[in-house]
Amino acid sequence: MAWTVRFTAAAEKQLSKLDRPVQRRIIKFLEDVVAHGKPRESGKALRGDAHAWRYRVGDYRVVCDLVDRELVVYVIRVGHRSDVYR
Repeated sequence: MAWTVRFTAAAEKQLSKLDRPVQRRIIKFLEDVVAHGKPRESGKALRGDAHAWRYRVGDYRVVCDLVDRELVVYVIRVGHRSDVYR
C-alpha cells in the first residue's frame, strides 16, 4: 500500500525557503522512497517521540510524523541538518 505525504503549513513554509533544486530533491525523495516504500525502513526514529521519524536527504533533514492507521506521513519540519532540530 502507498502512503500519503502531507505537509504542515510550517513545513511548507520551510520548504519554500530552500533553493529550488533542494526542494525538488526533497519532494522526489518523499514521493519515491517514503510514499511508495516502507517509511520505517528508509528513516530513523527520533528519540523521545514514538511517532516522529527523520529522513536524511543530503545535508537536509525531513522530520515526519507517521500515522499507521491512516497510512499518512505528515511532514513537520524541513531544514538544514545544522538547525532543523532546534
